[in-house]
Amino acid sequence: MEWLLKTADIFFLVFHTVLTLFNFLGWIWKKTRKINLITLSLTGASWFILGLFYGIGYCPLTDWHFQVLHELGHYDLPSSYIQYLVERLIGLKVQADIVDLATAVGFFIALVLSIVFNLRDRKRKGIR
Repeated sequence: MEWLLKTADIFFLVFHTVLTLFNFLGWIWKKTRKINLITLSLTGASWFILGLFYGIGYCPLTDWHFQVLHELGHYDLPSSYIQYLVERLIGLKVQADIVDLATAVGFFIALVLSIVFNLRDRKRKGIR
């Protein structure tokens, strides 16, 4: 059973990290802009709609990954997945409020850029 939990840990680490990076950067490439806007919208819905029930910033991927980590014996986890990534992948301990602020600012900047570029692309195609 432990090998399955370790596999799930690696899966979540890779998938969630790639998704997070895609949310921040996916607006850059024209071919990925629509899906980027979709993933940003789903992330925002999770944070702010599911967040009404589970706490603002709620992410089911974080919840599931942290459940796996608890089963593997890791209990002293930060409240933020980005903080967890910074600690696990880079080895830096950063205050939660700083990470949360940077995450929120990065999210909203990426969302605005994604909307702007998607609208510009639609306008250039002549779609209204």
